[in-house]
Formats: sequence, C-alpha cells, structure tokens
Amino acid sequence: MHTLSVALNSTHSPRSMFVMFFIILGCFFLTVGTLGLLRLPDVYNRLHATSKSTTLGAASIFFSGFLHYGFQGMGLTSLVGVLFLFLTAPTGGHMISRAAQKMGVEFFGDVTWPIHPDSQTHLNEDAISDETEV
Repeated sequence: MHTLSVALNSTHSPRSMFVMFFIILGCFFLTVGTLGLLRLPDVYNRLHATSKSTTLGAASIFFSGFLHYGFQGMGLTSLVGVLFLFLTAPTGGHMISRAAQKMGVEFFGDVTWPIHPDSQTHLNEDAISDETEV
C-alpha cells in the first residue's frame, strides 16, 4: 500500500505520463484482443478481434518506447516496429481469412457470403472456381 501512495503522490513529467498512458492503453487493447480470441464463435470473428486490437495494443506499446527514448537508438527502432505492424498485420489477417475461406470454414449462424450481382452464385464460389481453373 505504501508503494501505491508513493506512486500516486510523486511528480512525473508530462513525457513519462504519456509513456504510462500508452503502455496502459496498449495493455487494454491486448487484453480485449485476447478476450475476443477466447470468446467469439468462429475464425472470422476471432480474426477480426485479434488483428485489430492487438495491432493497436502493440503499436501503443511501441509508441511509448519511442516517447521514452526519443529520436535516437531504441526510439527509432520502436517507430520502425509501429510501421512494420501496420504493414504486416492486415496482410497476415487477410491471408488467414482467405485460407479459411478456401478451406470451406463456415460462418457462425446463418450468415453467408454475399451474392455476386451478375449471377446467383455466392462470391465465395466464384473466387474458388476462378482460382482453380488457372
């Protein structure tokens, strides 16, 4: 209890307060992503929950590293980490969802793939038949 009161009564610079804020924000997003992974019903919902929230969570923690270290050394490494996350996480999520689609993983409940406007087939069936013909 004594350490908590010391932490609350001590004076922190605005920079260190921002660092703490982004670390707490990142931990929040990572926790929400983990809960989504554990609680949501199918691979598509789980993928959406984990790819969005964990990208924001990890980017927030990387950004706090940049705020702490500045524009040199580890700070630049943290900025490169944020850039790398924003470039690779959506691509990885897309590839996982396409693999699940090609394997025939169904949606939860009565949700189906959208209908193609020119025909009565589902977009999923068109995409699979186009790729198998090549």
